[in-house]
Amino acid sequence: MKDVVVIIGASPNPDRYSHIATLLCLQKGINVVPLGVKKGTIGDLEIITEKIPIDNVHTVSLYIGEDKQKEWYDYIFSLNPKRIIFNPGTYNPELEKLSRERNIECVIDCTLSLLHLGSFF
Repeated sequence: MKDVVVIIGASPNPDRYSHIATLLCLQKGINVVPLGVKKGTIGDLEIITEKIPIDNVHTVSLYIGEDKQKEWYDYIFSLNPKRIIFNPGTYNPELEKLSRERNIECVIDCTLSLLHLGSFF
């Protein structure tokens, strides 16, 4: 199975960067799973509102602020991602430290920029 990108903080609002990033992943043929707190869709994908098991996670792309991330720590680590992207406004030194201790690469960048520049993978 192809590597999976998990977008945490996915929004059905088309003006949100998480929405745009999900659509761009789809356009580029990237297997993406949008997770969020609000039900809805992004393109043909249903936003998942439960912390379900997901296999082959390469990247977790964060679109939730530091103040809301702690409740996601255990779930993120259960996914065993190779990389976490801290998008603008999501950087969290505690999560970065815990991730690096688990040999998870941490990138402080913008998923949209990485996708547009062709340097996402």
